[in-house]
Amino acid sequence: LGWLYKRVFSISPQETTFARRGFREIEPEVRQRLEGIGEIFLHGYHAALEGGECGALVLRLNAVEAEFRGFAFEGAAMGLALLDYLMPWRRDRLSAFLEGPGAAHVYMVHVGVGWVLGRLGLRVERLLARLDPLLRWLAIDGYGFHEGYFRWRRCVGGREVPARLSGYARRAFDQGLGRSLWFVEGADASRIAATIAAFPPSRQADLWSGIGLASTYAGGVERPTLEVLRAAAGSHRGALAQGAAFAAQARQRAGNPAPHTEAACRVYCALSADEAARVTDDALSELPSDGTVPAFEVWRGRIRERFAEA
Repeated sequence: LGWLYKRVFSISPQETTFARRGFREIEPEVRQRLEGIGEIFLHGYHAALEGGECGALVLRLNAVEAEFRGFAFEGAAMGLALLDYLMPWRRDRLSAFLEGPGAAHVYMVHVGVGWVLGRLGLRVERLLARLDPLLRWLAIDGYGFHEGYFRWRRCVGGREVPARLSGYARRAFDQGLGRSLWFVEGADASRIAATIAAFPPSRQADLWSGIGLASTYAGGVERPTLEVLRAAAGSHRGALAQGAAFAAQARQRAGNPAPHTEAACRVYCALSADEAARVTDDALSELPSDGTVPAFEVWRGRIRERFAEA
């Protein structure tokens, strides 16, 4: 059925172009990079929809250049999660992927799963229940990115949050929405700062966290732009650095370091990428179980405080 699912649920590469999305005009080199990331995501997504053995899928994903490979795994996670829901007689594709080749890209995989929330009318709680208890909020982050990327006029311009989200899920959504601003605003520091400033103060820290993660993981700009972003973040510099540290940890775990990740960590965290990743590992020590505040947010809070103090 792979050919049928790909035919019905495929996403045209045109959907990742700035012209189609209505994103702002930017330098051609930056636009090509950000559009290329979208194309790589779709490559992984469509490869997963085609079905077949996991080994064959992984060969196609690993053929992508290491620096961009995480985006292919993210797209594949979306495809596998979609197939799990379309074929209820077999719902182990995603879990097998996470336990096997997707483990090194566990953060990107969880984010990719969240895209399904933007494509199907699934219950949020049902999706979260199938994911890692700590990292499950990254799926809501992925949902936030999807809505910001495909429905930016409502979620960025109109500052809407889906009504079906409540509690901490609304904050996780904003973390992904912040990531989407890297694309929506074309990695332009001044526009990003102005867009975030238009949101209620209570939402701004999570948006800056998303910017820190996207600019550090996806890249596309030089050090002066990163320095402008750091200055613009103001009291939210700790959140910006926390997002950057998450990006560094994701790349370290996957074994796909990148010069732009190193540069961003030097600016945002005043540490190397490896040192920033170590901060995230240290913050996991004796992490409490979910309570009034999810363990995931306790983890993020520890990292923010570490960089705010610095």
